[in-house]
Amino acid sequence: MAASYCEIAKDHPVHGPFHDFEHGFPLKEDAALFERLCLEINQAGLSWLTVLKKREAFQSAYRGFDIDRVAEFDSTDIDRLMGDASIIRNRRKIEAAIENARRLQALRKTDGTFAAWIDSQGSQSLEAWIGVFRKTFVFTGKEIVNEFLTGTGYLPGAHDLFCPVYRLVLEKKPPWTRWHAG
Repeated sequence: MAASYCEIAKDHPVHGPFHDFEHGFPLKEDAALFERLCLEINQAGLSWLTVLKKREAFQSAYRGFDIDRVAEFDSTDIDRLMGDASIIRNRRKIEAAIENARRLQALRKTDGTFAAWIDSQGSQSLEAWIGVFRKTFVFTGKEIVNEFLTGTGYLPGAHDLFCPVYRLVLEKKPPWTRWHAG
């Protein structure tokens, strides 16, 4: 059986802080949710460690994951990002971030915030969530949707039940504790 993220992260200099203070904790801010979606997209085919090591560079390259700023990115910005060795230089992933920012702008017009849109979807199975995300965003397959929703508190499973961080996550009342999704 593969080691859980809780086991992998224990005492790890990069995974540890992310696991202990972010993974599974509920997020509500648009920029934080957008960042996590973009990071999950960039992780596709790579290790999470690679993405975490480049996280600060991503934050700078994508202007703090400000949805409106990223939505305005054009071909010059794509060229800039493709030339930035400090991030993952994959044209499809870069274009997905820009397109998803534009789609989030549209969602904000109808739902107010990214979190409000997610909340409006209610309790669903992972398969249903995948369908909703694929209909709404680009470059969102099963693993990306699962990791995004689990990592931001919308689906259970971020931590082993015996992990001390599990209790800390529960104290923050993530949506899955109300929905019993999964």
